[in-house]
Amino acid sequence: MMDICGLPCPAKHPEPPAGFAIGVGIIVLIFCAIGLAAFYFVGGKAENFFVAGRSLPLYVVIMTLASQSIDSNALLGNADLSYKYHFYDGAVLPIGLGLSLILNGVFLAHHVNNELVLTLPDIYGKRYGVATEIAASLCTCVSFLCLLAGNLVGMGAIVGYIFGVTDVVAVFISGLICLAYVASGGLFSVAYTDVVQSAVGMIGCLAVAGWLISNAEKEAPPPSIGFPTFEPSDTAGYYMYPDDETAALYEGVDCANNPGAKCYNQQKWCPENGTECVADNGAYPFGDQRIFDNQMSDPVSLTPFPNAIFWNWATIFILGFGNLAALDFQARCMAAKSPVDARVGCILGGCLTFIIGIPFSYLGAITRYYYGPDSIYAEFEADTCSAILDLPTCAMWKPDPKAFIKMLTTVPPAFLGGWGLLGIVAASMSTSDGAILALGTVFSHNLMRHVAPFSEEKLLSFARFATVPFAFIAMLIASFYQSEHPAGATGYLLIVAFDVVLAGCIVPLFACFYVKDPSPTAGLASIVGGTLMRLILEFALPKDGFLLLPYEKDEFLDYGTPASDLYPGFFDVPDADKWDKSTCVQSRFKDYTGVDSLASPVFSLVVFAVVHLWEKSRGKPLIGGKYMTPYTKDLGDAAPDAAKA
Repeated sequence: MMDICGLPCPAKHPEPPAGFAIGVGIIVLIFCAIGLAAFYFVGGKAENFFVAGRSLPLYVVIMTLASQSIDSNALLGNADLSYKYHFYDGAVLPIGLGLSLILNGVFLAHHVNNELVLTLPDIYGKRYGVATEIAASLCTCVSFLCLLAGNLVGMGAIVGYIFGVTDVVAVFISGLICLAYVASGGLFSVAYTDVVQSAVGMIGCLAVAGWLISNAEKEAPPPSIGFPTFEPSDTAGYYMYPDDETAALYEGVDCANNPGAKCYNQQKWCPENGTECVADNGAYPFGDQRIFDNQMSDPVSLTPFPNAIFWNWATIFILGFGNLAALDFQARCMAAKSPVDARVGCILGGCLTFIIGIPFSYLGAITRYYYGPDSIYAEFEADTCSAILDLPTCAMWKPDPKAFIKMLTTVPPAFLGGWGLLGIVAASMSTSDGAILALGTVFSHNLMRHVAPFSEEKLLSFARFATVPFAFIAMLIASFYQSEHPAGATGYLLIVAFDVVLAGCIVPLFACFYVKDPSPTAGLASIVGGTLMRLILEFALPKDGFLLLPYEKDEFLDYGTPASDLYPGFFDVPDADKWDKSTCVQSRFKDYTGVDSLASPVFSLVVFAVVHLWEKSRGKPLIGGKYMTPYTKDLGDAAPDAAKA
């Protein structure tokens, strides 16, 4: 950076004080103790382990649903994305998650509670038969492996930073902590630790967010002040201000080489012969904003940067509807004392998700002020150019994947920053333990009991055992993805998780309750068809990994490779020394991610409707047999032969 672009190397960030590690360690031990104590409430009964004896009161339902929604994706992933990009790039996560809980409360929660089942796939079995139950189980297990991995990435990022261990080690530590008490007490452990985690996490996250929004030095980076020349005796610096307003703000002086323009006031901002200058990298000529109000309506609202507007709308849809097939959400609805408690708990839990999660999107701009491209910690990719940024080199900023965590350990008071970290760890644990439980439950109850029927007592043992391999698989996914995508692993894995079930599982789930005598063939065809369509489109559509549609605007050009060693246009140098922007050859972003996510459930709906109506018109099933016959499980015995209607 210094050799090629004349930019100072990133400053070294101070190590976090030991008190943060001590505080997080103590609270994690408390959570584990509460979860392990719940072992005695299970009493050897599968119903207690899987759905807490259907005994959860309303306040527990609200808190445990909210804690599943307010996870490290909705907090840490949210803040990371809004720091790296902008407000709505992070805010779409809590918006989508909160919307999903509200939709679940309105349309599904009371029905799910009335079913008196142990898992969500049981409902598919009651309406469509064993084949559809197995298909739904496989989809939801894949989904929750991604969800668990995303939360382990978030928790591991904090554990790794404050304890000084590698991210991979931290991911495995996090996974083992959650696994320990889930395998003991099941949903009793998860639900009642969720209450404590919610109390610690939600209040702490609100407190630190409120303090930062009210007291941080700046809510977003201001217009750039610029930088001096290399000669301390010069009056005007190299940096030319973009407009008169910015020049007046910093008392700009006449430029040496560009008549009429105003430049950096070197005498004012570089006293003591230039040894201590107030300067930045010139990354925000007009300043940044905490929120661009038109970000969700105008593709070029973030000029000169691209706006992932389509992907952000797709994310809200994916999370809002895909999360309706979330095993942990629906397990809590099953565990509620009554259908009314399940419904009200979902709606209030969704509102809590908005209240807690959305303020964290505001913190992205504050993080950019302290750790963004105009900060002393900024790092740029030297071999990049951009015509719209007017930069022949060092055009691409490299966000710090742990910037938000670092801010919490330095900017707010230590107590509040530590409380915020505890809140994110609590949120990560609350969703991770629920995901581990859901995976073990569905695998043992909805898959293995069809292969080798066993009793309720053995079901408990098998479910506890099954949590172990799933937890380790998720740890491996989290470790790999963290190393490949350190700046965005948390939030993106959340979206992938519910993209998986949105494709095929949502349409037949709604049909369970809103279609009279839904066709078993239609249910299976809908899951298989939607999932296959999603897989086909995943590889058929153009994707470059940047999640940006190819809008015909200069903002949607990728960074190029430098072909000039001259100065940017905003440098006060003779015109002959300024670079020619046409020398930067840039390709257009081209990523149709999101189109596949929206098209697949539509295809699933069409398949269901066509097959259902066709079968009803024939008056007999298209596909028969015991695996296509709706049945009700006898929860105390081995898996049935698919006989009871």
